[in-house]
Amino acid sequence: MIELNLMISVFMFISGCLSYSLKRKHLLSMLLSLEFVVLSLFFLLIIYLTNYEYEYFFSMIFLTFSVCEGALGLSILVSIVRTHGNDYFQSFSIL
Repeated sequence: MIELNLMISVFMFISGCLSYSLKRKHLLSMLLSLEFVVLSLFFLLIIYLTNYEYEYFFSMIFLTFSVCEGALGLSILVSIVRTHGNDYFQSFSIL
């Protein structure tokens, strides 16, 4: 059962990274794929902690940082939409 959960978590991570690298047109789709990668890493962390019977305190720290990352990404998205009018990467100027 643990091997199946491990394979599912690795598949989720690989598919999240693949969607992050292929869907680079909108900022919102990139943020969603990043959250999917974080979710798969959380799932992998829970599998690891239950397998070795460790404390779950580190998972709460990981969830706190992932929520902060999501809030920061959404605030950047709102700021970009307010200044540029859309979330296309082609409309942004690097300079």
